[in-house]
Amino acid sequence: MEETLATLRRSKRGRPPKPREEDHADFVEEADAAGLAPPHSKRKRAASAAGAASLEDQPLIDIIKHNGRLISHAVKKLVEDYESNKNSVMFQILAMLFEACGAKHEIYPDYLRESDVDDIVLSLVDLARKGLVEDNYSTKQKDLKHFKENLVTFWDSLVLECQNGPLFDDTLFQKVKDYVVALSCTPPRVYRQVASLVGLQLVTSFISVAKTLSGQRETTQRQLNAEKKKQSDGPLIESLNNRLALTHENITYLEDLMRKIFNGLFMHRYRDVDPEIRMSCIKSLGIWVVSYPSLFLQDIYLKYLGWTLNDKNAGVRRTSILALQSLYEVEANIPSLGLFTERFYTRMIQLADDIDVSVAVSAIGLIKQLLRHQLLSDDDLGPLYDLLIDEPPMIRRAIGELVYDHLIAQNIKTSQPGARDGENEPSEVHIGRMLQILREFSDDPILSSYVIDDIWDDMKAMRDWRCMISVLLDENPGIELTDMDGTNLVRMLHASAKKAVGERIIPAMDNRKLYYNKGQKETLENSKREITSALLTRYPHLLRKYMSDKAKISPLVDMMVLLKLEMYSFKRQEKHFKAAIDLITDAFFKHGEKDALRSCIKAITFCCTDCQADLKDYAENKLKNLEDELVLKVKTAIKEVEAGDDEYSLLVNLKRLYELQLSKPVKNESLFDDMYRILSHLREMDNEVKSFLLLNMYLQVAWCLHAIDEGRSTTVLSCRVCIITAEMWCLFKKSKYSSTRLESLGYLPQVDMVQKFWKLCEQQLNISDETEDEDANEEYIEDANRDAVNIAATKLVLADTVPKDYLGPEIVSHYASHGASTTEIIKHLITSLKKNADFDKGALFFEALKRAYERYMTHVNDGENQTLTGKSYSECQDLASRLAGSYVGAARTKNKSEILKIIQDGVSFAFADLPNQLSFLEAALLPFVSKLPSADIPDILADVEKRTQDADMNGDQSAWHPYFTFVEHLREKHAKNEVLHEEEEKPVKRRGRPRKVRDVPDVPKVPDVRGKKLFNDDGHNSSDEESISASDHHGHGEDEDSEDDANQPLINTIRSSAAKLRSLKVSQQGTSSRKGAPGPSGSNS
Repeated sequence: MEETLATLRRSKRGRPPKPREEDHADFVEEADAAGLAPPHSKRKRAASAAGAASLEDQPLIDIIKHNGRLISHAVKKLVEDYESNKNSVMFQILAMLFEACGAKHEIYPDYLRESDVDDIVLSLVDLARKGLVEDNYSTKQKDLKHFKENLVTFWDSLVLECQNGPLFDDTLFQKVKDYVVALSCTPPRVYRQVASLVGLQLVTSFISVAKTLSGQRETTQRQLNAEKKKQSDGPLIESLNNRLALTHENITYLEDLMRKIFNGLFMHRYRDVDPEIRMSCIKSLGIWVVSYPSLFLQDIYLKYLGWTLNDKNAGVRRTSILALQSLYEVEANIPSLGLFTERFYTRMIQLADDIDVSVAVSAIGLIKQLLRHQLLSDDDLGPLYDLLIDEPPMIRRAIGELVYDHLIAQNIKTSQPGARDGENEPSEVHIGRMLQILREFSDDPILSSYVIDDIWDDMKAMRDWRCMISVLLDENPGIELTDMDGTNLVRMLHASAKKAVGERIIPAMDNRKLYYNKGQKETLENSKREITSALLTRYPHLLRKYMSDKAKISPLVDMMVLLKLEMYSFKRQEKHFKAAIDLITDAFFKHGEKDALRSCIKAITFCCTDCQADLKDYAENKLKNLEDELVLKVKTAIKEVEAGDDEYSLLVNLKRLYELQLSKPVKNESLFDDMYRILSHLREMDNEVKSFLLLNMYLQVAWCLHAIDEGRSTTVLSCRVCIITAEMWCLFKKSKYSSTRLESLGYLPQVDMVQKFWKLCEQQLNISDETEDEDANEEYIEDANRDAVNIAATKLVLADTVPKDYLGPEIVSHYASHGASTTEIIKHLITSLKKNADFDKGALFFEALKRAYERYMTHVNDGENQTLTGKSYSECQDLASRLAGSYVGAARTKNKSEILKIIQDGVSFAFADLPNQLSFLEAALLPFVSKLPSADIPDILADVEKRTQDADMNGDQSAWHPYFTFVEHLREKHAKNEVLHEEEEKPVKRRGRPRKVRDVPDVPKVPDVRGKKLFNDDGHNSSDEESISASDHHGHGEDEDSEDDANQPLINTIRSSAAKLRSLKVSQQGTSSRKGAPGPSGSNS
């Protein structure tokens, strides 16, 4: 038997290993870095000889650190020397392992041979405890950037080189295994990192050898079976039996080594405190299961992949998901994964909404694989479909792929013949399935757009323009459209066309402009030609069929601006263009809804600018005729209302006129007089009619002055008055016309007029969300809400139209009172004002705090309910925290004098009326005190205590409690001798993706918080502290924009302002107004 083994081994011993691609790549990289050409065969041999000669001068660890290309030579030499001097080679390998761990040891061969593994490892741990360790694993040194790669290559090469000898001698690798397992369980992290890397690679290399042996075993078995058919006995059969037994014995030996490393290393390190070690363990296990399923495709190993789906580190969770993806990708593995899938599929589905985006995207890909193998039911997928409208685009895109693959293409992989591939199905089938999905979102066009955007890249049928058009025109008998399906298909046609020509159909998170290279632009142009070609003759048919349908006409008309209009001339189809323009004009006078009117005006205006020659003349004449007809209708409607008829006709035509004037001036000298006359004489008209009369009059004035801006309710009408008043003051700003021949047109409102204006604005700001929601169904409401009023007042301050000493603090005092959108507007105001060199931020902040506190005191003196009083006090606290938050980072030191001035003025204000105003100390000044270094605290403390020397503090103790709280806070801060604590001001973020903002629950009634600190030293509302300062960082490019916004005319900015309001409105809807908050300590309310 031993002779047979020797014969089998000797024939292959000394055979040079197959060149590894990594070694060649390392060599080529170094050659390129040195400016050398790739070596030819002779030069390769010369380099190899030189490398072999240099091995004598280099320790093994230096080769791994710096000379990866010499690893194969070093391994070959070690294996050759192993026969003659096992102890020396074993010492070199183990010494290299210790040095790779970073231990600066003084272990000698005899000591290593005679000592126990535990003793050696304990001595290495002592070295680490003494600091005699260098971290080669995590170092940033440039010359060690290939250390981990070279270390892995060394052990892989060593195993492969030893597969015909030392690997199975039960000495070398048993000893290596013992040290690797022992080092992986030591406290020093670098030991565990290196030992884990080596141990995991050993198993991977053992698998490679075992697979080779398995192939040899199968070949030997086939040969043996063939020989047994020829003869039952003989030397050849005996030799084959011996070879088969030996091969089986070697495989069993390797599998035993794998199990020992798994039990000794993996089972401890997969839950190591270092997430990188955990990731490497799970990644390796995924490789092992896929490459050697005969051993590792068992639940006792798979369970670790399932458990780490719950790991606290996102990288580990993602690694586990990727390992499972590679596992489910192999069809032969599916039958063995049934129990595992049943145990962990719920967690896999939950990970699709993981707080980390990359994990969620990977989990969605895994779920798609499970669906293809029919391992999940449709009932399990309900929560996933909500992610179609999730915020991160990567998640929406991944869910879109899943929805297309499972619900539209319906791709299914099974082990049975006849697996489905839906890619080859006709477009009508996919469109029909898409319409079934869109039925779930039919009530909200925006949500439909999200779904279409998510699936568009995968679904080719959405770019089959002729198919969609034929379905809309009922030319395809295979699909019967309901009214809802027809609406969804029109929306899908329009949204898909916009995507095809490079436009966004949903709001972008970054609002950056899209840029395309030359090839992309050519693709977009080709798409536009295809869309135009499909609609060239059939567009009028679509418009004519859906003319009276207000849900479908707007997206159909919007298709005009996506067409390549010159093709009408090239294809000699001018009559179809003219028919389309005529139908769009008819639609303008047939509908009174904002979307339809706006689409019609946009389409006709586009044709006036984008067409050529006769078609352009036709469009311009059509627009002029539309204007004349509309003016006539408005005049006729005014006369009818004056005669006592219904106001509906007037209202609809005023809306049409308003939409037209948003795009172009309507020149009719008597129209303004007619609108003024009916507005003056008929005061009992509906408020909406009055609003549109005012809007149209305002737009006429604005157009006459070539200046444009924006403007809208009882609540809507009041908003309109506020906005239009502000815009008129801006238009006729005194400084604008000074030193000109039109100086008499300039107007500067007096302070009492500004106060009345702000009082009306304040009424609109205090309107509840419920009241605003009642008006939300009216059209044009986005131009007439409290955000629009706030913007109008803010513009007066930024444009220096009115004295900012009064209006500026009044606006800022509402910083924390009316939701996210109001906060954003006022934050923009503060940021813009800070760019003015003359701006006194400290004075503005102090006055704003006084105004907010005075509102609170008004509630207290009026004896109103505690909920309202507590809410106003809480708003004062929030305002102070937000304003103090602007002094963060270096700004605290730079603006220390401002902070001191605010505190000093605040102390004077609080002591002006003892003890009634002492709560100002607690409500408004504590956040600013936290921004000062402790060196400035004694002066403030002395000043406060000096002011109370002659005061009688024996009266109402609750009134004096804010004073004691303030003094206690000063003393504690001074005692701590704190330094600037930037890290403590960072907001604590929960892991991963933020959830949608939920409604804030009602704040309880004012409790007695006597004796409690309302503010901690670590800052107040740290997320707010970053808010204003953060806007400075990306506000450098806004200087000109903010100045232009303040001075530009209405017509040029009304659309952009409306867009800003809409985006602010979306964010505001997530935050409900608070209904009460804790009052001051010992509040006398």
